[in-house]
Amino acid sequence: MASQPVTNWWDAFPPVRSTAPLLPREVALSNFSSPQLLLVDVRRTDYEGGMIRGSLNMPAHSFYYNRAALFDLCKRAGVKQVAFYCGASNGRGPRCSGWFADYIAEKGDSDIESLTLAGGIKGWVKGGDECVEKMDGYEAEYWKQFA
Repeated sequence: MASQPVTNWWDAFPPVRSTAPLLPREVALSNFSSPQLLLVDVRRTDYEGGMIRGSLNMPAHSFYYNRAALFDLCKRAGVKQVAFYCGASNGRGPRCSGWFADYIAEKGDSDIESLTLAGGIKGWVKGGDECVEKMDGYEAEYWKQFA
């Protein structure tokens, strides 16, 4: 019996054409209260330990279908930078930021920039007290496994 090829969840969507730049944690912190920066958490089933305060949760598995709605929301709200993150920003975060960058390019818009939060939520937590104080639902015990 032939086995079925293993497919990834993202294989159902068009390939990413753009690589969004990284947003260093320090820059995100310095712009934390700015209404021009929106953080988007694309985690789904690994959403433990807390999230960065003010982040919008849009799981990666359904993000592609919601790109237009996010773009419209950002345009209406005056958001200039959208930074995506997942656990370590090595997979889902960059993929979603790439899809969003592709969408922005398709629209011919130069007012919104798609970014990936460097290090993801794990990198954010490693930033120490200044970072974890800006999280909702932070659970110190959960993060010890990544220390």
